Amino acid sequence: MQTSNGDVFVKNHDELDIEFLGNLEGKPWRFQTNMYGNGSTNRGREERYRLWFDPSKEFHRYSILWTPTKIIFWVDDVPIREIIRKEEMEGDYPQKPMSLYATIWDASSWATSGGKFGVDYTFSPFVSEFKDIALDGCNVSDSLPGENNNNNIGNYNNINCSVSDQFLMTNDYSTISPKQAAAMRRFRERYMYYSYCYDTIRYSVPPPECVIVTAEKNRFRDTGRLKFGGSHPKVHKARKRRRRNRSTPVVSADL
Repeated sequence: MQTSNGDVFVKNHDELDIEFLGNLEGKPWRFQTNMYGNGSTNRGREERYRLWFDPSKEFHRYSILWTPTKIIFWVDDVPIREIIRKEEMEGDYPQKPMSLYATIWDASSWATSGGKFGVDYTFSPFVSEFKDIALDGCNVSDSLPGENNNNNIGNYNNINCSVSDQFLMTNDYSTISPKQAAAMRRFRERYMYYSYCYDTIRYSVPPPECVIVTAEKNRFRDTGRLKFGGSHPKVHKARKRRRRNRSTPVVSADL
């Protein structure tokens, strides 16, 4: 799932992503969140995680909040990532109108265990199903600038989104409560296995929106990947013990 305007702003598009990264049978599902602004595709801001459930078994809710001041990614009722807009980000923060897309595409050259495993097309056709899609925000006129105006967003400056922005920014899902902040911290402790903010080989100076959490940073190598082979051994052992005692899956409340 992504929000993007690449069909309009071919050379300087904005994009927000929630992407599944393939799956190996018997292994946890993996996914990533990402952000691009103004065509900054050479400055990826990926974070990668393991899911605590099998997304192919039942429906879950995946949400992206995008306002002029912040971005929050959600899985069900758990906020998993928050990006606070900083002035130093300049055009790297998405600012132009975007559309919502949901699709399946083959990224196995890099996505599944770093490209070790390609798609097995004997399992095709591949199907994705969606329900209860909800969109809140500012509607943009169908009269969009053409490719000749690709570097000019002035046409959008007169769009009045103040009412919808106010609605979004005062809604419950735009603010992370203390309880939700604790759930986000536990999610990131248990399931995040890569963060660009801790990838000092890629970024010797973290991008301006990065909030460096010392306890979090200490678990990562200078490649941005987890130490200890990229896993959370204590948590995994605890989950295995729970499976022996009960068959119900780990739920959001356990985060």
